[in-house]
Amino acid sequence: MERLSERVAIVTGGAGGIGAAVARALAAEGASVVVADIRDTEGTDLAAELGTPARYLHLDVTGEDDWQQALAETERDLGPVSVLVNIAGIIDWGTMEEQSPASFRRVVDVNLTGAWLGMRAAAPSLRRAGGGVIVNMSSLAGLTAYAGVGAYAASKWGLRGLTKVAALELAPDRVRVCSVHPGAIRTRMTAGFGDAYTAGQPVPRFGEPEEVARMVLFIVTEATFSTGCEFIVDGGILAGAPAVLTPDD
Repeated sequence: MERLSERVAIVTGGAGGIGAAVARALAAEGASVVVADIRDTEGTDLAAELGTPARYLHLDVTGEDDWQQALAETERDLGPVSVLVNIAGIIDWGTMEEQSPASFRRVVDVNLTGAWLGMRAAAPSLRRAGGGVIVNMSSLAGLTAYAGVGAYAASKWGLRGLTKVAALELAPDRVRVCSVHPGAIRTRMTAGFGDAYTAGQPVPRFGEPEEVARMVLFIVTEATFSTGCEFIVDGGILAGAPAVLTPDD
């Protein structure tokens, strides 16, 4: 069943990890997917794997002009956008005293401002499409706190709040906006974590990017009465399992 045929989706951070899994899931349901990233080789390869009408676009999410160009090219080639998935994100380790102001600002700029710029740029296209869905990839760190990731947590808490504001502002245009909050997922970002990190979880393993992608697909296709809310994919950490967010030496 192709539930997203004739729909156009942009996935930022789409060249690898959770982004690539989401791009594959949306394409499998018939969507025309734009893989947007700064990793040109990986993004181009993924778009080729997905086949026509998938596209790769080089997109620095922190650039307003980049976003305007991405939306213009997407509409020109594929039509108005009805699905936007903001996944592009970075992390930088360090306590508040260790992290530099430049590093803090960079993390917030990519993770939070980048998503804001994306929603701002995509809103007119979503209206032209007659409505749609925005999914913002937050984190478990947007629901609780971990030492050593102040900028990351601030950006993900901020994205959670921004999601709710966007949901209220875009509801009259038939646009739903939700956030997804993954826990320990096996990606490049968690490559330094050992299996001991997940041992105390109710589901004692790392999640896979495809499991997060299935949640995103559910939000886009099935959760039609949900907006402004959080969807959690965490192996049960928030149920009370202890965890220490520290990469292995």
